[in-house]
Amino acid sequence: MAVGGFAVDGLGSGFNGKITVSVVITCIVAASSGLIFGYDIGISGGVTTMVPFLRKFFPSVLRKASEAKTNMYCVYDSQLLTSFTSSLYIAGLAASLVAGRLAAVIGRKNTMVLGGSTFLAGAAINGGAANISMLILGRILLGFGVGFTNQATPVYLSEVAPSKWRGAFNTGFQFFIGVGVVAANCINYGTAKHSWGWRLSLGLAIVPAAIMTTGALLISDTPSSLVERGKLTQAKQSLVKVRGKDTEVEAELADLIKSSEVAKAARKEPFMTIFERQYRPHLVMSIAIPFFQQVTGINIIAFYAPVLFQSVGFGSSSALIAAIILGLVNLCSILVSTFVVDRYGRRFLFLIGGIQMFLCQVAVASVLGATAGESGTKHLSKGHSIIVLVLMCMYAAGFGWSWGPLSWLIPSEIFPMKIRPTGQSISVAVNFGTTFVLSQTFLTMLCHFKYGTFLFYAGWIAIMTFFVAFFLPETKGIPLDSMYAVWERHWFWRRFVQVQP
Repeated sequence: MAVGGFAVDGLGSGFNGKITVSVVITCIVAASSGLIFGYDIGISGGVTTMVPFLRKFFPSVLRKASEAKTNMYCVYDSQLLTSFTSSLYIAGLAASLVAGRLAAVIGRKNTMVLGGSTFLAGAAINGGAANISMLILGRILLGFGVGFTNQATPVYLSEVAPSKWRGAFNTGFQFFIGVGVVAANCINYGTAKHSWGWRLSLGLAIVPAAIMTTGALLISDTPSSLVERGKLTQAKQSLVKVRGKDTEVEAELADLIKSSEVAKAARKEPFMTIFERQYRPHLVMSIAIPFFQQVTGINIIAFYAPVLFQSVGFGSSSALIAAIILGLVNLCSILVSTFVVDRYGRRFLFLIGGIQMFLCQVAVASVLGATAGESGTKHLSKGHSIIVLVLMCMYAAGFGWSWGPLSWLIPSEIFPMKIRPTGQSISVAVNFGTTFVLSQTFLTMLCHFKYGTFLFYAGWIAIMTFFVAFFLPETKGIPLDSMYAVWERHWFWRRFVQVQP
């Protein structure tokens, strides 16, 4: 049978299953792990504009903001301030490198539980922080938490969801990230005028952490993970539960057992196996996709949205409202991806989203260059500020239905079972590593490159759109264990992969 332009064997095509109440609930609960990542993305930018927070931890930023004729691009240029945001991502990188092995040993579910518990501890420390050291320690624990959950959750969703609707179910993770961002921005708006507001904003991170941790405790692990750990009876029960009582699961279970036995027979370290020539396309995608996702600039804009909008002429409250609007647009666009990703495919959304983001970044740079100029001492008029907000919303929408959810989906579905946790670990590590570098340098880049910062990201968006057009095969609707077909038939990658019997 041909699926998405590629031949899929009859055995693999029989595993599509159907949408059951159980699989929907299970995937929603698992996807809620995105809440903690999204909440942190949204909360940090708003907190760093709160005067009481800056007065306590970063007084030099306040002094700079009060200076006459301050370059609007440079108000928040502080390496210590960016360390508050970026420290989470270096911790997340470290966690993600061990999360793959951890997920293989204790399972996807337990890895999510561990991540949620660690994040909860970090949130409590941040809410009660008395000095910079406590603040950074809390951020590091938050980083460990999202490092574990971001590795385990996309894999969990891809392994549980029916092949035909895998894209839609997997976008749930990005949807909950978006929910977390919007919730955090709303909380920031409500607490910004209170002296203790920053503590409440940071401390309330325990709520999404408690929700997702409790939820993860209530669901079963994926059939693939249970088979991998030799728990065959539980694996069958898990399959029956998510596929439906009337669905035949014996063939799918037998295929999972076969894949697991092949992986164990190889007796190779997964981190060594993934570097073999036949897995070259998988390795390239596990590095390129998360790297490109971050050089779109979306997370940097999400981190610093209130800072950015305040810099270009919005008042403090208006900047927080603008950040909420940006988050809502992104959230709605993720829903668009949910409904069309399994109909039109991954490549189509990647290409359309890339073109849209490129045009918006160039337009933002043009508006800022024409109005604020090189000096950055002239703030934008209300009309120009609104234009910037509209363009940023269009940019966020393009990301929301393309590189946002698909960058978690693609790495989670392209790997064979034996290197799937390892591949996802590499993907998450690259994501966090790139985010750390960009978040640590963004405010300095904004200060020195000024509006050219947006052209920098536009250039990367152009490169990655061409990369998708030439090197990313379509994976729509193909069962995980039949995914080798996309590489065998690709004009470039077929020279690396071994033809399967």
